[in-house]
Amino acid sequence: MNTFFVYAAIGADFKQYSVNMIDGSLSQRSAITLPAGLQYAWRHASKPILYAACSDGGPGNAGTQHFVCALTIHTDGSLKLAGVPTPLRSRPVHLASDRTSQHLLLAYNAPSALSVHRIKRDGSIGEEIKQKTVDLGACAHQITVTPDNHRVVLPVRGNDPEHGNLELPGSIEIFDYSEGILTHRQRLIPNAGYEFGPRHVDFHPTKPWMYLSIERQNQIAFFELGKTVVGPLWRKTTLAHPQQLKPRQLVGAIHVHPNGKFVYVSNRADGTIDHNGKKIFNGAENTISTFSIDGETGEPTLLHTEDTRGMHVRTFSMDPSGTVLIAGCMIARDALIDGAVQHVSGGLTTFRIQADGTLRFLQKYDLDVGADRLFWVGIVAGA
Repeated sequence: MNTFFVYAAIGADFKQYSVNMIDGSLSQRSAITLPAGLQYAWRHASKPILYAACSDGGPGNAGTQHFVCALTIHTDGSLKLAGVPTPLRSRPVHLASDRTSQHLLLAYNAPSALSVHRIKRDGSIGEEIKQKTVDLGACAHQITVTPDNHRVVLPVRGNDPEHGNLELPGSIEIFDYSEGILTHRQRLIPNAGYEFGPRHVDFHPTKPWMYLSIERQNQIAFFELGKTVVGPLWRKTTLAHPQQLKPRQLVGAIHVHPNGKFVYVSNRADGTIDHNGKKIFNGAENTISTFSIDGETGEPTLLHTEDTRGMHVRTFSMDPSGTVLIAGCMIARDALIDGAVQHVSGGLTTFRIQADGTLRFLQKYDLDVGADRLFWVGIVAGA
């Protein structure tokens, strides 16, 4: 089995864990304090380096300190800051390298923007490469490079109408990518982008297929990667009970299984209701949905949803063999459970990925998130 390490961040506190592959139990191994709160992390394609996008901002808070930094992954999985963090102009919400880690790409959402930085031969972060300005709408949420390494996909979520403001439409922005230069080629805006709130995409390992999590509509969508990107060819709910939709029900991360037979989406929620004068969780879905993938057409079909036993599942990750899935429960809430109000901690939930692609709950590893958030969890390949 490939060597891998589990990492999770609560604010700037970035910890390493080992996972028992039999029972799913987790044990802390090491920790490092980042320059600011972790927003997202990405492993170098070949070197034992993890790139970390950091900010003291967060949802609804622009912040004032923003960085991207390189972390050396030691043979035991422990991390060490390599070099000096690179200052950024605003809060980075996502980052990724190209497929050979020649460049590092970052997405920002307040306002929507992107940047591309050279990666030096030793894996350190080099200078920024100037790009042409493109209007990216409201709330860019991810930037990633297609498997052929020739295109960049940037989902832009938009915003729901609220507080007297009109809806801001969403889009998927497609760029040609060559030698670190992005050239805008296509904008996907079904229904002019209204009722279309794309968050993250992932790609099939062997076929020209792209899967999208649509945050604001709690859906998964499917696209074909031809000379142009075509779709969405299907849009389907990710919820077990879409007819019982509650406030603050959102979609989060999306990942295709390494075998290409299944795709997983996180359903995250943190809305509250009044209960005997106290704010408690409203009972929306905090689950991971399993979809089967039709091997001929790519169509996703919902097989199962599995409860995470936690709140607001922002991110999750699978090991390289596709055996274990770990979900990050971002916050804590009081909830009505079996007729009594109980405290539900933030933490990490482990699942066994079964032969049919569905998930079997193993354990919930509670973590005290305090006033902060468990913003990212990832399973990262070792050296």
